[in-house]
Amino acid sequence: MTQVSSSTLAPRPQVLCIGSVLWDVIGRSPAEMRRGSDMPGRISRLPGGVAMNIAMTLARFGLSPSLLSTVGRDAEGDELIAACAHLGCLTDHVYRSEDLPTDRYMAVEGGNGLIAAIADAHSLEAAGDKILRPLTDGTLGSAVAPYEGPIALDGNLTLSLLGEIAANPAFAKADLRVAPASPGKAERLRPFLTQTHGTLYVNLEEAGILCQEAFTDSETAALALLDRGAARVLVTDGGSSASEASIQTRDAITLVPPRVTVARVTGAGDTFMAAHIVAETRGDDRKSALAAALQAAATYVSGEPPL
Repeated sequence: MTQVSSSTLAPRPQVLCIGSVLWDVIGRSPAEMRRGSDMPGRISRLPGGVAMNIAMTLARFGLSPSLLSTVGRDAEGDELIAACAHLGCLTDHVYRSEDLPTDRYMAVEGGNGLIAAIADAHSLEAAGDKILRPLTDGTLGSAVAPYEGPIALDGNLTLSLLGEIAANPAFAKADLRVAPASPGKAERLRPFLTQTHGTLYVNLEEAGILCQEAFTDSETAALALLDRGAARVLVTDGGSSASEASIQTRDAITLVPPRVTVARVTGAGDTFMAAHIVAETRGDDRKSALAAALQAAATYVSGEPPL
């Protein structure tokens, strides 16, 4: 039997995080690696997924993120739900199924960055629009009384579900913040180029995929995404630059990230997005919000907590 757990006593979330909540299994070696490398290192398991990474960072900055996702009713799922609560992330509206196992992500990182990764988010895809019920059945909102707060959307959702969210009146008043799960899933964000709704957080490669064009800098990519129909975008280019642009101003703000020694990669983009949401929530202007997000991401990849 499946059900959605909820609590009328739960505090109203400040930010909804919709998407993957899973276990990250990350192998890291300080040595440079290539295909076929067999190196000593460390293997860790920790809560992850784009939505979860964003929620954890929001919680560390003092906000109350609420997760809308699917987690299995298996032992790994129970452990994950407990870990979410310990990290300050609300799970009252997480869809839990007897039939779907808890999702996983596995990655290998070397001293030269991410070597390879596999995201097993099949349960999230199978759950489909069941994870959105709190936003359509009146629990958090509905088509006639839409949720009006910020929502962080994860590109691990299917193209059809992202298309539904982009056009659904239940999301019409929400402050949508959207990030692809990976360059391989960047195409799923196309509905937000036609609905002129939401803020897209992409890297240079993902911007190129969406525009079907190769870019050499973040500012050019950001303005090109506006031309393609995006309402607002933030484009990052590793340690080179990051740009923010919107249809309201038609200009781009570009900054260079702080230089740090890279200790980890997985989760850096999610940290950037979460820190930017936090900065705007507290009233920072465009430039200050972008600078705060870049500082948080730089601190994260250096191996320190982003605070």
